[in-house]
Amino acid sequence: MGGREEFLQIWQQHITRPGSEKLLDWLDHKTDFFTAPASTRFHGACEGGLCMHSLNVYHALHDTFFAEGDSEETFAICALLHDLCKANYYKPGTRNVKNEATGQWEKVPSYSVEDLFPYGHGEKSVFLIERFMKLHIEEAVAIRWHMGGFDDAARGGCFAISEAYDKYPLAVKLHIADLEATYLMEHRTSAVR
Repeated sequence: MGGREEFLQIWQQHITRPGSEKLLDWLDHKTDFFTAPASTRFHGACEGGLCMHSLNVYHALHDTFFAEGDSEETFAICALLHDLCKANYYKPGTRNVKNEATGQWEKVPSYSVEDLFPYGHGEKSVFLIERFMKLHIEEAVAIRWHMGGFDDAARGGCFAISEAYDKYPLAVKLHIADLEATYLMEHRTSAVR
């Protein structure tokens, strides 16, 4: 099992919050979430890469950090939806790449960003989720700051990330799970060169 089916199984087992059905319906019927790539060239730059990445983050987060007293629903929401901002975000296309063996230029598949709602990254995911269901504070903070030091605000010198990590350990755990999924579990998963 993998991809959409596994995602739906985890969702149905763990996410019962009011509004979750409408969010899932929107994901399934109004977005490309289950077919979109996770990036333009790096991890999961392939059809279904975003769903694959979300599942990998779920497994990394749950397998490494889930402890007695933690909420299955919270872990599922944070991991499965942390990159919701990437739904309807990438546009498939082609680009020219020189074939080193022949010296000829060839058209190869590619993805480019077409951000129709430029609202940021983690904050955009939080906004989109909350159009359908209410997040707990720790969930919103974890999703908002899941990019860690790669987040534009953190790179610009914002100190809110360290305060968020200090107050909400789930945010640190989600960031670590995202790193593990991206750089270890999804190494060489790009169909784009």
